Amino acid sequence: MDIKSFLNESYTAYHAAANICSMLASNGFEQLAADGEWTLSRGGKYYVSRNGSSVIAFVVGYGNAFNICECHTDSPCLKIKGNKLAVTDDLQRLNTEKYGGGLLYTFADRQLKVAGRLLVQTEEGVRQQLVVSPYSVVIPSLAIHHNPAANDSLAFNAQNDALPLFSQSETELYSSLTDERVLDADLYVVPDGCAFNAGVDDEFLCSPRLDNLTSAYACVQAITQVNPVNIAVIACLDNEETGSATRQGAPSFVRQVLQNIEISLGMTTAECNYSRENGMVLSVDNGHASHPAHPEKNDPYNRVHLNGGVLIKHNVNYATDGLTSAILKRILNDCDLPYQDFYNRSDVRCGSTLGLATARELGMKVCDIGIAQLAMHSACETCGSNDVTTIALCLESFLSADISGSDNIAVK
Repeated sequence: MDIKSFLNESYTAYHAAANICSMLASNGFEQLAADGEWTLSRGGKYYVSRNGSSVIAFVVGYGNAFNICECHTDSPCLKIKGNKLAVTDDLQRLNTEKYGGGLLYTFADRQLKVAGRLLVQTEEGVRQQLVVSPYSVVIPSLAIHHNPAANDSLAFNAQNDALPLFSQSETELYSSLTDERVLDADLYVVPDGCAFNAGVDDEFLCSPRLDNLTSAYACVQAITQVNPVNIAVIACLDNEETGSATRQGAPSFVRQVLQNIEISLGMTTAECNYSRENGMVLSVDNGHASHPAHPEKNDPYNRVHLNGGVLIKHNVNYATDGLTSAILKRILNDCDLPYQDFYNRSDVRCGSTLGLATARELGMKVCDIGIAQLAMHSACETCGSNDVTTIALCLESFLSADISGSDNIAVK
């Protein structure tokens, strides 16, 4: 599956996780039960899924240190609030709320789909059913005649303005997606635009969900290519956009998987401590390129650019420090891969990632990285076409590297 197909077909975290599992299985990775006892072998390739929306895969090398790349499978969109519709006159709309910090006005006047999972009743209990609506829905914006100040200031209200047109009949939402008995659902309204290249030399990649499916795709590409010295791990995790405070989010799922690996390999307490102290985590999530219309929004002295290479992200909201940045730069220099340092404007709020929570909970060295993009959290985002390949090569090099002992800094 190429990057465009992955972006087009990964409508929600559930679809992204299913595609990731399929890619791993086709590359010889063995699926493990999240609640089972694992029997691992050196050189083995494995993956485990939780909640149908998070996937962790790993390759067991002959050393015990953990090299981990983590990213997230979810993207900002609209979450549907149950089966009950919002009715006004003869029009029925889907009742939605914000999921994450989406740029809501970009969802208006474009083709949207209903996607996610249904939880259906069976004789054996409850079964998950992935769905994508065979029909499209749309959020019509208010005409300029009724909102003449729209081009000067636009207020897009999540309760009033972001409810998609669904039907002019009395059709139910769940019954429009399945004939089975639905107990509940996790459904979203998501952009249905296909990924495309832009620019005279196709140098830009444009698509919904670049944040953070480009990172997820790069993680999978990397783990399927490595022959690691130590234990290479990728963690593609749900719910980062809403704070990761779930059982399938970071760092709870990662912590459990690392513990299972340590137990299966028979590590002693000292070896477990070694595996984390001598390992490192890359928190892989996109960052902001300098916008050509608003360069004043970025740090004036540290510009980052599309197709400029791996973004190393520095801020108090990130887990990067001088040591982890230096370790990664050494790896990138050895591979002749380009990189650039991102610093936020000092008077503008900086976003957060999985990095700090991971550093706190796992006690490991962490570096926040990603690729530069524009229009973050829009229904159509833009990044550099070359950067997707560069970040995948970066992650592959990192997962293959032996960085144990890298924090024993000689002071002279």
